[in-house]
Amino acid sequence: MILTDLMQQNIDKYGEYPFLYYGEKAFTNIDTAKYAGKFAAVLKKHNIQKEDRVVVCMPNRPDVIFAYQGIMRTGAIVIPVMFLLHQQEIHYILKDSGAKAIMTSNMLYSKVKKACEGLPNQPKIFVVDDVSDEDAIHVYEEAEGLAPVDTSVPATESDVAVILYTSGTTGNPKGVMLTHKNLYSNAHTSASLQEDEERGTTLGVLPLAHVYGFTVTNACFLLGASIVIFSMFNVEDVCKAIEKHRVKGFNAVPAMIHAMLMSPITEKYDLSSLERIGSGSAPIPVALIEGFKKKFNVDIMEGYGLSEAAPVVATHRKSMPIKPGSVGVPLPGVEVKIVDENGNELPTGEVGEIVVRGDNITPGYFRNEEATKETIKDGWLHTGDMGRLDEDNYLYIVDRKKDLIIRGGFNIYPRELEELLSRHEAVSEVAVVGVPSERMGEEVVAFVVKK
Repeated sequence: MILTDLMQQNIDKYGEYPFLYYGEKAFTNIDTAKYAGKFAAVLKKHNIQKEDRVVVCMPNRPDVIFAYQGIMRTGAIVIPVMFLLHQQEIHYILKDSGAKAIMTSNMLYSKVKKACEGLPNQPKIFVVDDVSDEDAIHVYEEAEGLAPVDTSVPATESDVAVILYTSGTTGNPKGVMLTHKNLYSNAHTSASLQEDEERGTTLGVLPLAHVYGFTVTNACFLLGASIVIFSMFNVEDVCKAIEKHRVKGFNAVPAMIHAMLMSPITEKYDLSSLERIGSGSAPIPVALIEGFKKKFNVDIMEGYGLSEAAPVVATHRKSMPIKPGSVGVPLPGVEVKIVDENGNELPTGEVGEIVVRGDNITPGYFRNEEATKETIKDGWLHTGDMGRLDEDNYLYIVDRKKDLIIRGGFNIYPRELEELLSRHEAVSEVAVVGVPSERMGEEVVAFVVKK
């Protein structure tokens, strides 16, 4: 259950094949292993060692995957950071994590360098392309005379592999520690639900800096799948790739699915190979699921997860009926309960907080024992999400605990109103919030985008 084993397991099982497509370039699984080894060699040359933290901040590109595997081969810990963050947010993550290095690209170099200003210990900045600054360490130039690191520094499954900084709803982001076991088990279980399918090509439209995209990539190693990597989501580029590679399925977020449904560009391409799209990271309205099915004859298989669960908790499966509005059933080996404010388990159908237990659950937050104790109690992760389980063990997400609107003493869940309003023929998107009210405590307001 060590993430650095994924690549060699993939090569041993499937032999050489095109693993990554990016623009006009293709990289085999053998190429990927070689570059990962080269990245590890450069990092070791610059004294990156076991348990050091290394930030990776770039848009999606093959170098991100090379970097992740290279960093873990040195025994260091990967810290994926979204490239869209402000330099002050990057500065906070660098400071809180005590990162020894950061890996980035030329388009972000100036922002990253400014983010390093004022840190007690200046991290080394590695770049994967041309930057005219003598402080930058050019990975590919340095790698030319170095032999790839073929074997990784010994690690145990309980060692931390990744720290993901999540913004949450208040305060500074917290660093979610994920072990090799957390991430490997979640990828392996997710992949096992697809093992009866033919090997094929999927789309890498999810940010690789997000745990959802990270785990989908790990599952592709296990499945022998290929990935078309996109730096940014673009409907026409996605349609071209589906047509060219006869893509049967990929994972996305609701905003991407909405963009495909609303775009007339899709009619120019042959998307008949597409059978399903996995949706996660945010709630997807039932009206959007139904509209997509009607237009493309493609199933939207909604799932549920969070960074602290590495990330998948529940999902729909091909072998089970799809229940629109639910997020499917818990993964094998992942336990889910619905509890009240005192932690007591609630009967089927009742709404309460979702708590989760399994091999995928984080051991806690980096250097933050207080937050760890608040979130993980008796081995159960308290998600802060409100939901219910039906008689078939399908999970329904009602809302975030903190998003609950209490109007005149009555509990109102914005998600339920959003579902109702999104069914109106004139509504494209909707968000419901609570605002202070002297008379009722809180009043309900809906923000609507008309079609």
